[in-house]
Amino acid sequence: MYETSEHLHYRVLHLQGEVDLNNSPKLRDEVLSILEQGQSLLVDFTSLTYIDSSGIATLVEGLNVSKGKDLQFAIIGASGSPLQVLQLTRLDQVFPLAATLDDVRE
Repeated sequence: MYETSEHLHYRVLHLQGEVDLNNSPKLRDEVLSILEQGQSLLVDFTSLTYIDSSGIATLVEGLNVSKGKDLQFAIIGASGSPLQVLQLTRLDQVFPLAATLDDVRE
């Protein structure tokens, strides 16, 4: 479902396949763990094919936690169905979005 890596001073969460009710609790634990460690987070949608409301709720929670800790939180490479979900919910206007990791500045 995901892998992690480092980019600049960010932890990167590379989502793969589908994020839904079955696996979003594990994703939530990982997102909150990264933020509790005081690391800014980039969520890479490049290989994500589907995300449901539970996955979106996890990301919104992560964004709120990051703001409370003065950390950065952004979505990278959103396209197709996952991007449409962000657009339909108008969260594309809430989350910082970048096309690629290289577009993210320190």
